[in-house]
Amino acid sequence: MKKIQFWACAIVLALISSCNFTEEIFLNEDGTGKLSINFDGSELMEMAGEEMKKSNEKPVDSLISFKDLLEEKKDSISQLSPEEQAKLKKLEPFKMHMVMNPEKKVMKFDLFSEFKKIEEVNDAFNAFQGASSFGPGSGQEQPGGLGSEEPTTEVTYSYAKNTFNRKAKIIDQVLFQQSLDSMQGAEMFLSGSTYTLKYNFPRRVKSTNVEGATFSADGKTLFYEVGFMDLMKDPSSLDLEVELED
Repeated sequence: MKKIQFWACAIVLALISSCNFTEEIFLNEDGTGKLSINFDGSELMEMAGEEMKKSNEKPVDSLISFKDLLEEKKDSISQLSPEEQAKLKKLEPFKMHMVMNPEKKVMKFDLFSEFKKIEEVNDAFNAFQGASSFGPGSGQEQPGGLGSEEPTTEVTYSYAKNTFNRKAKIIDQVLFQQSLDSMQGAEMFLSGSTYTLKYNFPRRVKSTNVEGATFSADGKTLFYEVGFMDLMKDPSSLDLEVELED
């Protein structure tokens, strides 16, 4: 249980500190594939690593299946409200690989899921935030914790007829503005943070709606990066439409 507490706290730390996220999708011709939200906190560990070494935290290299974890905690989860249970249920398709080593100043998270169609993994970033819901000891959501906050935005994906779409929308304008207001104190720390899309397609990209996107030599992988605070202020800044060659 201490391990769960450790990585849950680490996720919260990652989400409120200087952070660089990469959202990567591997899309196959038949629409199946894999989505990954990964975070490299090496810079953060450079700052916090010495303090963590003082706490005698041992290196961690863990693979966590949320399907198994939800089954293990089903009795305590059943005591939550239907709404809270539904939020945790969204984690079920995902697994998380976490590596933390204060001595080597390594901190990496990778939340990932294979899918039969891309719609199965809609709103993966909210799932990443929800991973911190498993707090110290109980396996239940922690009052006031980041993972227990109501999502203010949602991201949906689609792939059909040679066209891939990623779209974000604000689902609660009031809570969205409150969330922005609460982040003002952290804006200085987040100003250098980024959120990068790395999408691997089965065929060459014919066109895309975003300027500034770059591509691999074979034209099948798209890279697009925005500032993390820019994304928080305008979720649609990563709205994307990609048309593939026939």
